[in-house]
Amino acid sequence: MQTHQRIHDLQLADRPRERLAQRGPDSLRTAELIAILLRTGVRGSSALAVAESLLHRFGNLESVARAPWEQLRMPGIGRDKALALKSAFALAKRLSEELRQESPVLDHPEAVAAILRDDAIAAPVERLQVLLVNTRRRLLRVETVAEGLLDQILVHAREVFRPAIVAGAHAIILAHNHPSGDPSPSEADIRVTRDLIRAGNLLKIELLDHLILGRRSKERPRDYVSLRELGYWGGM
Repeated sequence: MQTHQRIHDLQLADRPRERLAQRGPDSLRTAELIAILLRTGVRGSSALAVAESLLHRFGNLESVARAPWEQLRMPGIGRDKALALKSAFALAKRLSEELRQESPVLDHPEAVAAILRDDAIAAPVERLQVLLVNTRRRLLRVETVAEGLLDQILVHAREVFRPAIVAGAHAIILAHNHPSGDPSPSEADIRVTRDLIRAGNLLKIELLDHLILGRRSKERPRDYVSLRELGYWGGM
């Protein structure tokens, strides 16, 4: 068994693509990751040998990334491979830029309302939306899960929690609009909220709040209500 394992490890050492599939990208050296992009070498040289030559020529990965694609051309790296490398570096740069633009923290009902109110004001029918958040309550994305005619909207737990399961979200926030402008919760709103709190507890995906958006008036300085603030989470 141990001999078989050692042979398996030696085979993987010569095949970075297979090792990437089995053990993930962190198990590979930089030259091996570049070799996967290059796919083949030249004149008997392996793609790994070409990748190592490329890194030796430029000194480090940053210099490779900054170089114009024309300068990346060398034995084993023609026009198409040089352009493929530049494309990979460009994607890495864009990913880094996206990660630096942190999503808003939804730790207060007003932060949620600020994201949704423009669309809610214009919506002629009720629209149920789910906001997916990570462990730090930063927004991952907003999903519309149902629409209804005025105050009639069908809500199923499977539709509400499916986006969170697919995205691996830590928790969700529920929100919907009242086209009448009055954000006061109906008995149906309260009942559905309690049902979804229980469903979230079973799925280990917490429902943090349920906002109802309407419009401001002289009697209502806020254009939304938070069912958590109203106390409907008690005993759940």
